[in-house]
Amino acid sequence: MSLRKKGLLSFVIALLLATPITTFAHVKWFAKVEPEKVPIEQILSPFFITFAIVIAIILAILSQVMDYFLKIPYATKVNNFLNGIRKYSRHILKYGTAFALIIQLVSGTMFAPEFEITDFWQTIIMSLIIIALLIPHHLSTKVAAFFMLALFITVWQDYGWFYMLDYGFYLAIIFVLFIGKTNLEDWGFPFLYLGTGLSLCWVAVEKWVYPSMTLDIVINHQVPTFGFDPEIFIVMAAFVEFVVGYLLVVGILNRILGLVVTLIFISTTLLFGMTEIIGHAMIHIVLIIFIIEGVSFYQPPIKIHKTKIDQFVFVFLNFIFVLATFILIYYRFA
Repeated sequence: MSLRKKGLLSFVIALLLATPITTFAHVKWFAKVEPEKVPIEQILSPFFITFAIVIAIILAILSQVMDYFLKIPYATKVNNFLNGIRKYSRHILKYGTAFALIIQLVSGTMFAPEFEITDFWQTIIMSLIIIALLIPHHLSTKVAAFFMLALFITVWQDYGWFYMLDYGFYLAIIFVLFIGKTNLEDWGFPFLYLGTGLSLCWVAVEKWVYPSMTLDIVINHQVPTFGFDPEIFIVMAAFVEFVVGYLLVVGILNRILGLVVTLIFISTTLLFGMTEIIGHAMIHIVLIIFIIEGVSFYQPPIKIHKTKIDQFVFVFLNFIFVLATFILIYYRFA
């Protein structure tokens, strides 16, 4: 193995080992303290700004070397195998969604651990969705998607649009299920990438605006901070989650990201238990699809720019712009 290949492989392994396991733990599910919004000046600290610039540079460089990951030994065989099972992706989403909803129904929840089933009609609707998804016909799948959307809207009305943006990826899932076997079918998975990526970015900003909740989790669950000060660790952890969401949207390393995040979710399950399984079962299904699909159907925004320098500048400036936009919007309505 060449020195360059070894370096790239080491980078991926280091990313996996160094990623904080609290990053993808939804803080609302585990924090025991009330959310306390911090001043914007505290969020945009010198460390935050410096770290953001460093990450923007790293991402811009990563966009130039990502093709070398495919040259790692056995990567071609793995890619060919995954390419061969793409035809099952929609079946995995359909039946995987049914599986995730079964877990939620058994636990007495809808969509997420904090949305408890309080009325019998909700149990009936959840059961109908699951049954419709298990029927191997696209019309039944569309019926399931319709009922999912109706149930999601009722939860949205109870909790508000701002709160439910954390779970915007469900709208993407519903969209994919609904447009199957139609002329819009090819739009499904790109929309799933977009919806999931934006949801991850949105949840990450929560950790910056309400750091006390994440700090409570770090302390009470004795999460290792790898020698960093807990407050600094929280900022870095949120950046990891935001970067993963951003990369899914711009179409960089989707298969590798899907694998890394899946392994991270497995590690968080060991720490947070059943609540984590209930809350992230659906995300696991989506990530499996990302691992299988890669970017085969998706023209990443970065490909709009042909030269390396244009791609470098695009990723750098676009990351800073997206980061600033998310923070300002979240802070304004939080």
